[in-house]
Amino acid sequence: MNANSEAYVIGVDYGTLSGRAVVVRVSDGAELGSAVHEYAHRVIEDTLPGTGVRLGPDWALQSPEDWRDVLRIAVPKALAVAGVPASQVIGIGTDFTACTVLPTTADGTPLSELHPDRPHAWPKLWKHHAAQSHADRINALAAERGEPWLPRYGGKISSEWEFAKGLQVLEEDPEIYGLADRWIEAADWIIWQLAGVETRNVCTAGYKGIYQDGGYPSAEFLAALNPGFAGFTDKLGHELAPLGGLAGRLTAQAAEWTRLPEGIAVAVGNVDAHVTAAAADAVGPGQMVAIMGTSTCHIMPSAELAEVPGMCGVVRDGIVPGLWGYEAGQSGVGDIFGWFAETSVPASYTAKAAELGVSVHEYLTSLAEKQPVGAHGLVALDWHNGNRSVLVDHNLSGVIVGQTLATRPEDIYRALIEATAFGARVIVETFEASGVPVEEFVVAGGLLKNRFLMQVYSDVLRRPLSAIGSDQGPALGSAIHAAVAAGAYPDITAAAAAMGKRTPAVYSPDAARADAYDRLYAEYRRLHDHFADGGMLHRLRAIRNEAAK
Repeated sequence: MNANSEAYVIGVDYGTLSGRAVVVRVSDGAELGSAVHEYAHRVIEDTLPGTGVRLGPDWALQSPEDWRDVLRIAVPKALAVAGVPASQVIGIGTDFTACTVLPTTADGTPLSELHPDRPHAWPKLWKHHAAQSHADRINALAAERGEPWLPRYGGKISSEWEFAKGLQVLEEDPEIYGLADRWIEAADWIIWQLAGVETRNVCTAGYKGIYQDGGYPSAEFLAALNPGFAGFTDKLGHELAPLGGLAGRLTAQAAEWTRLPEGIAVAVGNVDAHVTAAAADAVGPGQMVAIMGTSTCHIMPSAELAEVPGMCGVVRDGIVPGLWGYEAGQSGVGDIFGWFAETSVPASYTAKAAELGVSVHEYLTSLAEKQPVGAHGLVALDWHNGNRSVLVDHNLSGVIVGQTLATRPEDIYRALIEATAFGARVIVETFEASGVPVEEFVVAGGLLKNRFLMQVYSDVLRRPLSAIGSDQGPALGSAIHAAVAAGAYPDITAAAAAMGKRTPAVYSPDAARADAYDRLYAEYRRLHDHFADGGMLHRLRAIRNEAAK
């Protein structure tokens, strides 16, 4: 096949702070051009745009217009960078953070564009944690009633997910709740914008929408939470679309935005983490993909169904059709390092980094990696943004133990890196103790660029780390799904084998460091188990919230 007859697909990845598009060759997965669009509103955490309405603690919202701008700006730019004629593009696929969810009218108009002064009218980003009390009630009632779906989520529903956030809207702004004809994941809303048809993908419905064995939680259960919540599932889609499926065809409006041909294939929506498994060609049983960025999501297909305490969920066909898909995660990783670099590093370090021509992160890493394991005398809990797995409690908070007057910024920075690695080890050990073996640990995401961090993970996990062969894993994964939707490959597994990229065992554990980390990990587990009930940390958060009022 010559260059003039090659087919191409577009993958669009919607992240926390930006969206990116990549142009991919269907025959071999070669990435020919990409572009990033930074969201104008980024994360809306303090006040609503244009109105000044203040938000409460633990809120995190986004703007749908930022998402449309990715289609208008990043897609045409990526196509121009690639030098590929639009006429040779056969499909487009997208992925989104999740659970990022919004209320809309029956035609898909976001309520935030009709009621911009109402906080609950805006899309709630995945890291909106202000619905923790609502999640607690869902969990308590489900446990009391013995709801059969609860074990599929490790025994707890997250405050990040659809039902907790929906219940919060009902109880804090019932008028907006009543105006919401649809409660829809952004992953599905963007497909509505592209194809002009409302679809619901099996991935977000299963992991974030408590859809199991053909249905949602019963109206009776929802009414027991709040009588007004009984009809909540009427706002959700009941006909689920398979991953890799054809959602529809690009509309004239979307073609104008993207500068792509009207009528090309639009793939069913997906989640950024889950779609990355295809990009890493890691869609077989036992291949755990850790997508490491602001947070980390752990994704793994398996032929077996098991109950894993604290997992985010297990969903049939949730990663690839035909297998059970497991998800776990850490709700703060890169965000923790970013918080420390932005708030806790003295000016002298910032000046030195500038003098060396490196970022503060690179400078701290260069100092931290010179230390022997344990030399800082610290151990930390990586709960600065709560704990997604295995405790499923977003009212937990970070802890650092062992500081003295001799403690330096690089000591704390290294301890925070190690804490996130220890958190990943808890997840892996919990899966294996539950009879779900992790055969290969594959790393993807922006943190893959930090070689020291990767080596720490290998040493702490005591296992080799494989690495995805792309800097744009989710976008590449979405492009692979687009190729399947367009009919270029029969299924995701075949497309991933041809277009995905993975290098096995890029990092291998050092036995001496691994032994030293075992001692530190034992202390981490003691600290983890001591604070796991949340008693002190919850009380401190309550005091903070009361003071904020």
